[in-house]
Amino acid sequence: METRQGRLTQWRRWPVSLWLLLGGCALAAPVMTHVARESWSTDQGAHGPLVLAIGVWLLSREWPAARSVARPGSPVLAVALLAVLLPFYVFARVTSTVELEAAAMCAILLTAGLATVGGPVLRRLWFPLIFLLFAFPPPDTLYALLTQPLKIAVSGWAVTLLGALGYPVAGSGVSIQIGQYEMLVAAACAGMNSLISLTALGLFYSYIRHSANWRYMLLLVLCILPVAVLANLVRVLLLLLVTYHFGEAAGQGFVHEAAGMTMFVTALLGIFLIDSLAAPLRRRLSARAVAP
Repeated sequence: METRQGRLTQWRRWPVSLWLLLGGCALAAPVMTHVARESWSTDQGAHGPLVLAIGVWLLSREWPAARSVARPGSPVLAVALLAVLLPFYVFARVTSTVELEAAAMCAILLTAGLATVGGPVLRRLWFPLIFLLFAFPPPDTLYALLTQPLKIAVSGWAVTLLGALGYPVAGSGVSIQIGQYEMLVAAACAGMNSLISLTALGLFYSYIRHSANWRYMLLLVLCILPVAVLANLVRVLLLLLVTYHFGEAAGQGFVHEAAGMTMFVTALLGIFLIDSLAAPLRRRLSARAVAP
């Protein structure tokens, strides 16, 4: 029967890199709980669990090819990085700032991965690792920076289009007056929640379909933002028209939720349409990539 001393000796023989990986997972548990409670339970972060599931699937899909180049990294470099990251993690936990906690956790896990499997593996897994970042909330400053101009632009375009069609509509900033009703273009109509989820979905589609043609994939990724803005505009127009013709209760009820689905369908169809129309360009770029 194995003695206690024998078990302790066996545990001490475990590689330092494995201890780093286990420690990173232990640090990740409370952070993921906080993220799920503070972000995934809101409209802006509801896409988080789906992104996490897809990201884990992508990692499992790419791992067999990346495993062949796995080599333990430098423990000295890992210790040096952890000497900086662990105090940052403690600070984020003490302040209970979910964005900082997520950033610290991701950096610690990448350090553990660097020490465990090495940099070449992380480079081969670059897309799943970047994709997983969409599961976490962005900094509030970035949220405000991107949301406000987007809301104002969508509001102005909606007023211009409906005014050209003869509707009694006027706008001031993110407030739109149509008939006797007034609607505020909130973040749910033109904000980071739809922008992040649609961007993540577009990136996933582009990578799965066209990862072998990186030039075309990059072009398709650049089209995601305009498609997301157009989808938001369609949602705002739909809500304004429903409110004007059927009343405020109709615009804020079931139709409000249905408009969100309409926005998502519009964005998906837009990405598919662009991909279909750009097929000649895709074939040209593919031929250029294989040309001697």
